[in-house]
Amino acid sequence: MTAFAAPGDLNAPGLSPAPANDTGLTALEAGLAVDLDRLGLPRKTWTAPRPGPDGKPLRDVLVIGAGQFGIGVGVALKFAGIADFELLDRAPEGREGPWVTYARMPTLRSPKQLPGICAGIPRLTFQSWYRATHGDAAWDALYKIPNQDWQDYVLWVRRVLALPVRNGAEAVDLRPAADHVAVALADGTTLYAKHVIVATGRAGTGGWASVPGVSAELGPDRMAHTMHDIDFDRLKGKRIAVLGVGASAFDNVATALERGAASVDVLSRRPALPQLNKGRPSSAMGFLEGWQALPDADRWRLAVYLDLMTGVPPHETMLRCLAQPGMRLHFGTRFRSATPSETGVRIEVENGPSGDYDFLLLGTGFRVDLSAEPLFASINGAIRLWRDAYAPPPGMERPHLGLHPYLGDGFELQSRDETPLDRIHLFNAASHMSAGFMALDVPALDVAPERLVTAITRRLFTEDFDPIFAGLQAWEEEHELEPTPFYAPEHVNKTAR
Repeated sequence: MTAFAAPGDLNAPGLSPAPANDTGLTALEAGLAVDLDRLGLPRKTWTAPRPGPDGKPLRDVLVIGAGQFGIGVGVALKFAGIADFELLDRAPEGREGPWVTYARMPTLRSPKQLPGICAGIPRLTFQSWYRATHGDAAWDALYKIPNQDWQDYVLWVRRVLALPVRNGAEAVDLRPAADHVAVALADGTTLYAKHVIVATGRAGTGGWASVPGVSAELGPDRMAHTMHDIDFDRLKGKRIAVLGVGASAFDNVATALERGAASVDVLSRRPALPQLNKGRPSSAMGFLEGWQALPDADRWRLAVYLDLMTGVPPHETMLRCLAQPGMRLHFGTRFRSATPSETGVRIEVENGPSGDYDFLLLGTGFRVDLSAEPLFASINGAIRLWRDAYAPPPGMERPHLGLHPYLGDGFELQSRDETPLDRIHLFNAASHMSAGFMALDVPALDVAPERLVTAITRRLFTEDFDPIFAGLQAWEEEHELEPTPFYAPEHVNKTAR
């Protein structure tokens, strides 16, 4: 088991050295080492080895995704004494997750006081890291968390706890068996684990929500979704049309205008923008912990309500858009089609500005449809969905919500047939119908990973009970009575009578 460094010994195994000349962070990490030592963390390794199909010991857990929730799961696994795990991420180090890629707002939406990936330990919170790296005055002056700072904090948690992450490792297929899951990587490697956790955030659940009427002939030179890599400098001086009025749509509107776009027409079916962010009250602890305990009818009712109360774009984002000339909002429109024109895109809209544009930007959000996600191609037909488990009453039908997987209490997939899927745990946006916001947003980061790992712990213990019990029976490390006259070594490990 990896040991943690004591103060003054920051190069000890398990606690990587802090950046040079950063006395605040060095002091924080020294204090963290003391905290972990006093808490007895990580706990002793207790799992039992078991050979896989390749003859090597199975990993206890493989985690696909090393963004904020993947790292959070890694922390919880390590602290729980489940040491034989690895996190995989297809991105290079520092580019995991959305924060420095397609998240085009300058700051997180969440309040700065949220704890972050802390497992209940104050020195692991974002606030402690920020104060150590930027100072108390900077913390007091901070409004919301800059994206790059959040990414740096997640990377610090990974580094300071020496979590095993393999970057440049893209999982492309899951092949479950009765006692393990095979994970195929893009490089031809196959890894084997007792359990697999898919922690890919909003990505990896089926891609972006497509729009009927948008021509498949529109290539990336004329159209993109907000989750795509977009060269905004190429759009300088261009006329852009945007479908959608969610937060990410306006983040991209602001970015385009700041990079010199000539104009941006935003098309909305709604008569006005959403006004209330229902995500604030629905991320309270009762919703996080209680959602999975609700009957299916109440989970469906709650999800439908939140689906109707589409997220409001933050006022900071709207003010950012208004700070630049060129944005025009068109409410009450009905989009008809987008087709290639001679040099750009021809847009047809009822009650809106039909005509020629240079570029079309889709701010239509993400979808959950595992049948469209290559990672699940081998098992898609066996995955039990909400539409298989629950029939909503008339007027409450929502076909897109019915495509969400119907998960168990441990976030595990369930099967329509005899395919063994319960060793695959979805800890991403696809868990929303079953578990609410538990694996989705920053407010859950301090509690959600531990809940998942508790379920994994129970599974690993019960599955490997016989060798774990045998290890208990064979244990002879501490002869308690050896210093006393009652020491009787011939009775060591004998069954009591």
